[in-house]
Amino acid sequence: MIESTLVTPPSGHDSSRSAMLSRRAVLRAGALTGGGLVAAALAACAPGAAAPTWTYPPPPGGGAATGPTPAASDEHSAHPAPSASAPPVASAAPTDHDAIALAVVKRFLDGEGATLDGAGNQPIKPRLDGQVKVFDMTIDAIQHRIDAIKDPVAALGYNRTWPAPRLEVIEGDTVRAIFKNNLAESTGVHFHGQRLPNRMDGVPHITQDPIQPGESFTYEFVARTPGSHMYHSHHNATDQVGRGLLGAFIVQPKSPADRYDRKYGVTQDIVWISNDSLGGFTINGRGFPATSPIVATVGEKIVIRFMNEGSMTHPWHLHGMPMKVVARDGYPLPAPFLCDTLGVNPGERWDVIIDCEEPGAWAFHCHILPHAEGHDGMFGMVTALVIQEPATASAASVSAGPIRTAALAAGSTSFSCRVAQPVG
Repeated sequence: MIESTLVTPPSGHDSSRSAMLSRRAVLRAGALTGGGLVAAALAACAPGAAAPTWTYPPPPGGGAATGPTPAASDEHSAHPAPSASAPPVASAAPTDHDAIALAVVKRFLDGEGATLDGAGNQPIKPRLDGQVKVFDMTIDAIQHRIDAIKDPVAALGYNRTWPAPRLEVIEGDTVRAIFKNNLAESTGVHFHGQRLPNRMDGVPHITQDPIQPGESFTYEFVARTPGSHMYHSHHNATDQVGRGLLGAFIVQPKSPADRYDRKYGVTQDIVWISNDSLGGFTINGRGFPATSPIVATVGEKIVIRFMNEGSMTHPWHLHGMPMKVVARDGYPLPAPFLCDTLGVNPGERWDVIIDCEEPGAWAFHCHILPHAEGHDGMFGMVTALVIQEPATASAASVSAGPIRTAALAAGSTSFSCRVAQPVG
């Protein structure tokens, strides 16, 4: 899930289109109550002529055609699935894109991500040894679910989760992180972005011997660099980081006035870790439709800490409103800037502030489109920023869910069946 840490807050539709009920509108209406309504509505409301098929990719010059869907790696083509958490492979025959895409979106609306066990990116508290903050960590082989349909993947995890637990300290703290290697292979751990004693830098064969199976290694250092950082494997790293040995290391500034809740009035602090190896394109270890929405209320300010643990650049695009970019790699920008699409390179961390002013369910996705949508609809690096009016948020029912509730309140027509009125 996308981990959100709460902090104390500061004090018309075209009538010509309405004249005909489309297959797409009926299917969307069924998203509220399930397949039975879909079948009944299709029988009662479907137009006599069949809807045109939709295929991917379109051929040069337009028209319908089929062809191979772009895939980012062999892993994707080796695991085709209509679950849409990895790029699907195009079928030989045309398909009803609207129906397939809707089925995937419905899973997201129904909160698939919250049904999966083993959520990563959860903050953990250290134990204290005098003034030293101690984190006891294990390095494990795990079975991890990218979504609810695909088979679990053979992944790796610190403390048995992907992403790893979120470690948070304060600038100037002495940190002691003890890693016990339960893998059948050696490894090492690097605290990415921290200014460390060389012997604590975590690069096997350069600063330390590899941590052998069954052995432990203790990293101890003073957290000198505030901001958004990461920790991950630095040994056989293409494989080990790609399979889940990655996590967030947040160092809060020593002065409370420099922290985001005080500096910007932030009410939610969200860590967003992307990866693009095992399991395809993921946000915090899940692929759409099992990604988790960010839910906020009109008037809130949130911070998102983008962290790229993959091997590709991902330009994150938010619909409906800008992001204020305030820090890169933990360092405050001398001149923050506004954008709605922010490219995050491998290894980079960018912090953005979002003023949640416009109610609705706003798409939030990687804008390299083959990382987010294909022949079977959306997949991979897609989620939503859901902004609710205070009254709507308090009235949202469990059955409707926050995304549907916010979308309807903002005027979405996606969940209503528009029946033509008789003429004369």
